[in-house]
Amino acid sequence: MAEAPYAVRRAHPRFSFFAEAEVTLHDGTGVRAQTAELSSHGCYIDTLEPIPVRTKLRLRICDGTNTCELRGKVLYMHSGGGFGVFGMGVLFEEMGPEQHSAIDAWLRGLARRPAKGLGENSLSQIRG
Repeated sequence: MAEAPYAVRRAHPRFSFFAEAEVTLHDGTGVRAQTAELSSHGCYIDTLEPIPVRTKLRLRICDGTNTCELRGKVLYMHSGGGFGVFGMGVLFEEMGPEQHSAIDAWLRGLARRPAKGLGENSLSQIRG
């Protein structure tokens, strides 16, 4: 009997979301980034500089219309396979009502979009 394909169950679904971002590290260093995915509890960002796992940071996300600033922590990092791009899963921390409102507004808009090539519902998730 053939086995069904592996189905991933996600506690916090993530949607494709491309926006400019800026990371500020504890020492004040700024790192330009771009979000690739967004969930209610975190996001996936791409940068040209690696940020170590467990690094706490401030993240400013701007989609061209709205901006959200929040604190986060790098959960995992992927190398760009020699292309000089590093992808990181970031968990949001210490979110206040303004941050929740901004993230929720983006997610409501993304949930209304039709799925495009990422499988059912265009969802994926932050690990960890």
